[in-house]
Amino acid sequence: MSVPRPPEPVEGRLAERLSTRHDPRLSRVVSLLRRLDAADRGVYRAVADLPTPWLDEPLRRASDFANFSRPWFLTAAALAAFGGEKGRRAALTGVGAIAVTSFLVNQPMKLVARRRPRRTQLGVPETRWVGMPSSASFPSGHSASAAAYCVATSAVVPQLRWPLRAAAGVVAFSRVYTGVHYPGDVVAGVVVGAGLGRAASVVAGRLRRR
Repeated sequence: MSVPRPPEPVEGRLAERLSTRHDPRLSRVVSLLRRLDAADRGVYRAVADLPTPWLDEPLRRASDFANFSRPWFLTAAALAAFGGEKGRRAALTGVGAIAVTSFLVNQPMKLVARRRPRRTQLGVPETRWVGMPSSASFPSGHSASAAAYCVATSAVVPQLRWPLRAAAGVVAFSRVYTGVHYPGDVVAGVVVGAGLGRAASVVAGRLRRR
């Protein structure tokens, strides 16, 4: 007799673990986690079902291009080369935010061993597919790095806030659209990345004032 596989979205895994404790005080938490689990799966399937074949190639390319934080390093290089003293400061702050975020997300946080979505079973068209990473799914490293760079850099150069937000949003959405992440992975990545980006900008500001 085969053992059933545990739920993939992290909310479902937590709900299953908490429910085994049979503690009435945890019933509301378990119920909330199960609703979040259902929403995570539902949104993933809804995105997979979008009738937008014209988006497949652009978002697939955007997702691939964001590997190794390429868009953000290229932007930082342009800022450092042409943005004067403020541009160099913004570039350094943004790259520092990416470094901290990448380490935290891809090391301790990836220890939450959430499997990647099974795209074939969940109906993601093959025309959208990018290479499926071998690392755990939670949280999204692409989304975290994008948010960290966006927040840290725009704190120094506010004029870049909306262009960077738009670019980061495209990258984050592309990770669900191409099927390599559940929406919950992306939301968690954005929240963590934004927080670390803000922290990086605060630290950089204090160091500069000294």
